[in-house]
Amino acid sequence: MTISAYDASVPVFIRGFRVLAELLDKAEAQADGARLIDARLAPDMLTLAGQVQRASDTAKFAIARIGEVQPPSFDDNETTFAELRKRIDGTVAWIESVDRAVIEAGEARPLSRKFKDTEHSFTAASYLLTFAIPNFFFHVTTAYDILRHNGVAIGKLDYLGFNA
Repeated sequence: MTISAYDASVPVFIRGFRVLAELLDKAEAQADGARLIDARLAPDMLTLAGQVQRASDTAKFAIARIGEVQPPSFDDNETTFAELRKRIDGTVAWIESVDRAVIEAGEARPLSRKFKDTEHSFTAASYLLTFAIPNFFFHVTTAYDILRHNGVAIGKLDYLGFNA
């Protein structure tokens, strides 16, 4: 099976954002939902808002790096569910605006990323598959976990996007 960088990224990120938006809808419906924006699993972890912001950054920067295009800039100042959904919608709209051919042309492009003190080299395809997508889902999963831990009635089918 052959899969392009576009097919491995754009539909995956968009679906993940749709699921994340549905999870936020369920959280907002809670009587005390607004408190969840600043909830976190541990003191050294990002808040729910931070998880959404990092999922957004991971997806947009992955597409930008692979396609060598300029991503949008967001201020990381979302404090409401409406603002988080706007961030998701803006990220999805931008990802959808990037031409498939631009992403596919970048599949073999060499990329280098520094994590802590170590430089890591990738092809664009290996960066996508071994870092960007796992990192994206780390943040989506952590957002799910924050909500679940704080009593939002969500389960595995919600995370998988089959309970809407």
